[in-house]
Amino acid sequence: MNDFSYLYFALGISAIGLVMTWVMTRIVNRLPEGNDAMMKVANAIRSGANAFLKRQYTTISMIAGGVAVLIWAVYFFTGKAPLAWETAIAFLIGAIASGIAGYMGMYVSVRANSKVAAAAERGSLQGAMSAALRGGAVEGLLVSSLTLLGLSALLFVYTQWLGFELREVPGVIIGFAFGASLVALFAQLGGGIYTKAADVGADLVGKVEAGIPEDDARNPAVIADLVGDNVGDCAGRGADLFESTAAENIGAMILGVALFPAFGTKGILFPLVLQACGMIASFIGVLCVKAKDNEDPMNALNRGYYITAALGLVALFFVTKLMLGEHFLWFFAAGSVGVGMGIAFLLLTQYYTDHKYRPVKEIARAAETGPATVIISGLAVGFENVALPVLTIGAALWGSYSLGHASGIDHGGLYGTAVATIGMLVTAMYVLAMDTFGPITDNAGGIVEMSNGSEATRKITDRLDSVGNTTKALTKGYAVGSAALAAFLLFSAYLEQVHIVTVDLANIKVFIGAFIGAMLVFLFSSLAMRAVGKTAGYIIEEVRRQFREDPGIMAGTSQPDYGKAVDITTRGALRNMILPGIIAIGVPITVGLVLRAEAAAGMLMVGTIAGVIMALVMNNAGGAWDNAKKYIESGEFKDSKGVVQGKKSAAHAASVVGDTVGDPFKDTAGPSLHVLIKLLATLTLVLAALFV
Repeated sequence: MNDFSYLYFALGISAIGLVMTWVMTRIVNRLPEGNDAMMKVANAIRSGANAFLKRQYTTISMIAGGVAVLIWAVYFFTGKAPLAWETAIAFLIGAIASGIAGYMGMYVSVRANSKVAAAAERGSLQGAMSAALRGGAVEGLLVSSLTLLGLSALLFVYTQWLGFELREVPGVIIGFAFGASLVALFAQLGGGIYTKAADVGADLVGKVEAGIPEDDARNPAVIADLVGDNVGDCAGRGADLFESTAAENIGAMILGVALFPAFGTKGILFPLVLQACGMIASFIGVLCVKAKDNEDPMNALNRGYYITAALGLVALFFVTKLMLGEHFLWFFAAGSVGVGMGIAFLLLTQYYTDHKYRPVKEIARAAETGPATVIISGLAVGFENVALPVLTIGAALWGSYSLGHASGIDHGGLYGTAVATIGMLVTAMYVLAMDTFGPITDNAGGIVEMSNGSEATRKITDRLDSVGNTTKALTKGYAVGSAALAAFLLFSAYLEQVHIVTVDLANIKVFIGAFIGAMLVFLFSSLAMRAVGKTAGYIIEEVRRQFREDPGIMAGTSQPDYGKAVDITTRGALRNMILPGIIAIGVPITVGLVLRAEAAAGMLMVGTIAGVIMALVMNNAGGAWDNAKKYIESGEFKDSKGVVQGKKSAAHAASVVGDTVGDPFKDTAGPSLHVLIKLLATLTLVLAALFV
């Protein structure tokens, strides 16, 4: 088989994936709509989401254009003029594709939400669940297909049209990953600030001050809150996993170049072929998800994931055997470590964020004694949950490196970690489908509440919403794990690019750079959380103003001004995302220019470690607080005297405070750190010529 046939295979599967995305979108759009009241709410959500993304991507486009000029100038004036246009264009293609992935994920989710609400109104748990998962699958398919298409097309154009040798291309198209990272940072940051500012504002004034239920139509911030689920969890996470997949594939291809004597072009193309097979496995996994009306929907989703992982392992075996020659068993074992790490991260995240297990029950129990103990207990869970994931990452890196090294091939250890990283990605499409499932079901519950749906309908959407909270947390755990593996790959590629064998922390410049890397993680997190607080302040004042100036809102005789609340939140989120974004870009450039290449390596290494740990704390502490509140609301929680504690109890009020504190943890700062970790790596790689 001609080696370039593998590239054509990847191009073909990416094209088929885009066709299936269109087909799945048509299927979702043809599902029955809800009643007129539901559609009125759904249309308001859709309009608000479109308005936000239009403004956000206009801002991001201006920033990306400036960075593209910077990249061109760096290459042109540092003796790499022939690569200036190629790298800058790859950057722009990555940025545009990432933006498309985020936008289209939101486009489908704001249409699937009313379909889920309509299915729930008909009393069909399976129908509602299927609609939500199919809506999520559209984003998963699109992100995977666009990544594969972008990388495969660049390889094809640069080799067949521009005359590059295949082994030269991965170092040039790192700009694609940087473009995806830049857009993902601002998409996740801006969307995260918006969604949590709206959520906090709606909760504090609506539930705490006014004493009305969540998603009550009288709350002026409720549409802004529902819009936030889409622009943060759908558009933001779509861009996040797009850049994860792009960065990890390119990092693996760069290491494949180092093994060119052993594998030839097959070692470079291997990641793309395996990702293509992973898309097929994930699509089959989605189709296999079916839940009975009396079954926990999480069990059905877990079955689909395990089917995807099993099919991914089968694909891994045959692809390694076909492409990696006589040593394939070592690399199959290394890839299996990556698949296993993905499963381990999902199980660990589920343990720390699902109400069935000790951590969330512990926080709910702490709610009996007030908000302070809820905060203490949640932080304790967040700090505790770091231990096992860090050990899992360490074991996966060590195991995959050792297996690759045992092959006896030069640089086989590093390539083993690359195969493990790509192995973890074989389930990426399915995981993203599960993630988007969350905001779709959350929106469906809001639509039912605002349209005065029946208690039976709300019971179905509440059940799915609780599962959706867990699936969103699982995806964040998966994203952190993949970020850790990707950062190691890209760190190794950076060292090779600047010709450094070891990083000496005893060197004063390196030590300072490492300190700055850790500091950047905390400063960035602080700015992201402060942005939520400031933007939430705008929406809180607006909701209070409307309640104060129009008493008919609370009496139900007049309509709140939802559009004003959406507009205020949009302007606040976009204004407050600029500073943390600029600092995330400016600090690594400054370190590289002032302290030079080895110090930048120290910053990258320690910043990655601190970023992974901080993201784990924030993601899972926030998820645990949220599900502790939902556990109490479900009516399953009993206090120490055996009395059921539900909505409007003192324990519930305390849990709302914990959930509010956790909102910017799990949906703004935490997810944005996933992107920051990979942005540091791709930025230093692209601008390495400046630092030498």
